[in-house]
Amino acid sequence: MKVVVYDLNKTLYRESSKDEFFKFICYKRNYKILNLIELGWYKFMGKLRLITKTEFKENFYNYLKGLDPQTVKKYARQFWDMEYPEKFRSYMIDDIKKFHDAGIKVYVITGGFEVYTKYLEELLPVKILGTRTEYENGNYKVIGKACNDQEKLKRLGEDTNGNYQIIEAYSDDKEEILFNAEKGYFLNDDKLELVTESEKH
Repeated sequence: MKVVVYDLNKTLYRESSKDEFFKFICYKRNYKILNLIELGWYKFMGKLRLITKTEFKENFYNYLKGLDPQTVKKYARQFWDMEYPEKFRSYMIDDIKKFHDAGIKVYVITGGFEVYTKYLEELLPVKILGTRTEYENGNYKVIGKACNDQEKLKRLGEDTNGNYQIIEAYSDDKEEILFNAEKGYFLNDDKLELVTESEKH
């Protein structure tokens, strides 16, 4: 099966949904400065790689504590309806629609939690694969690993039963999925650069 894969944050979506959805929830819930300092600390730890991406996501998304999935999905609908299409790359939206019309399945594979990214399937003809979570005792726990790097390929393989051929992939990171595509495009300062095997880490 021929597929095309897009990263979400800083690629299809011009911003970081993790940061923007956080701000949106803070506005809606009137969070206190102490919450912001705590979450800023986890972000700092994540950047220094002192915690894993999975640990970072579990802790950074603490701002969702006490918000059940239905409430988060309600906020996600409001959030994405505000962001789309203005904060998305219009040429990528056009390409997604063309791929869909040609019978090519389009995936958006992101590290963002599915609980707030899945709604994009109602706005675009795409399948969203994000970090899976379970809601337990008022907290969101990551199921398995955060959907980054190699995990993106694993999730794509699971969803297609291993029957896929990535004809194009787009990301603002030189991640593994770009090198598994016939054409992998690295988004660098708003310019698309075709990656080569020699650039692989």
